Amino acid sequence: MDDPDAPAGVWDHWVAYDIEPREQIPQATRPLGTQGTNSWNRPGYGGPCPPSGTHRYFFKLHALDTSLDLAPNANKKQLLQAMEGHVLGQVELMGVYSRK
Repeated sequence: MDDPDAPAGVWDHWVAYDIEPREQIPQATRPLGTQGTNSWNRPGYGGPCPPSGTHRYFFKLHALDTSLDLAPNANKKQLLQAMEGHVLGQVELMGVYSRK
């Protein structure tokens, strides 16, 4: 999940990989897959909290033909490099959040 409207440029709120294939994700489930490092330099999810105005948040999910050989806490750049040549499909969901 990232925020391209962040003042400092794209802000990564969540990086996760090697998520086990499943038909559906139940509510209130434990974190899925291996947690990567977000822009706060921490593993896991960091929710939206724009300094002002409305920001767009993109959730991107990629289907791969292999598991990735990445250590825990990889960042988005490392993940995208490891995914090259392995993407079978992808989907994207955009949500907005406003702070007044």
